[in-house]
Amino acid sequence: MERSVQNVQNVRNVDHVDDTAKWTREQIQERVRGLGQWFHNIDLGGVKTAPDHFLGDYPAFKWKSFAHAIPADLTGKTVLDIGCNAGFYSLEMKRRGAARVLGIDSDEDYLAQARFAAEVSGADIEFQNLSVYDVGSLGERFDIVLFMGVLYHLRHPLLALDLLHEHVVGHTLVFQSMQRGSAEVMPLQEDYPFSEKRMFDEAGYPRLHFVEHSYSHDPTNWWVPNRACAEAMLRSAGFEVVNHPEPEVYICRRRERADGVPGAVYPARRGATTKGEQG
Repeated sequence: MERSVQNVQNVRNVDHVDDTAKWTREQIQERVRGLGQWFHNIDLGGVKTAPDHFLGDYPAFKWKSFAHAIPADLTGKTVLDIGCNAGFYSLEMKRRGAARVLGIDSDEDYLAQARFAAEVSGADIEFQNLSVYDVGSLGERFDIVLFMGVLYHLRHPLLALDLLHEHVVGHTLVFQSMQRGSAEVMPLQEDYPFSEKRMFDEAGYPRLHFVEHSYSHDPTNWWVPNRACAEAMLRSAGFEVVNHPEPEVYICRRRERADGVPGAVYPARRGATTKGEQG
């Protein structure tokens, strides 16, 4: 039986206590400035961390477009927020009553911001400096994994999706990526003869655009998929798209791979014995 709205709110109040009363507005403003430039605009006791964000009230306006697609009551659930930045989504998951929220990022400046935002908000959230490529070291699966705004910053995006499937996604993956190019998705056959070339020119064929130098003044923007590519990569990595609530956001369910295609494979380290050498 589902909890009533009031009961859900009570759970949130226990897990997420507003500690802004411990801080004056001036103290919060000073600390926000001291932590450098923020990418997440978070309201901390009336202080906006990125009020002049070039995208507007980001990521709050993005969150509003797909928040309804995530359960309002996450009581007892575990959440992993990959590329957590300043922790906006981690905070939202805790507000919904998640039992455990772990945010990971490889940028210490963002993690410092996230820890401060969680402290001021009274949210019990763990944060670690960890690369998406090393999620296997966590040694556990999570009920919900958030992978928002990370794919296009990676040199090896499909490897990352494979690693998420292999190591940390227990049930649900919430995926978001910047997309460019056509929003069309053309139906594809299972295979094509070598002589077939026309589909590569179709707007709805999966395309992963490579950025050699920089895009939007950001040299970490490496790959930008079109819609067909984003969906194809998710399927290839072992995720079933169950909801597409917003143009860039996909709610996916993990499924066991049955196609015989291997998932994440690391190159053999020097001195290691590969399977082919075992005889």
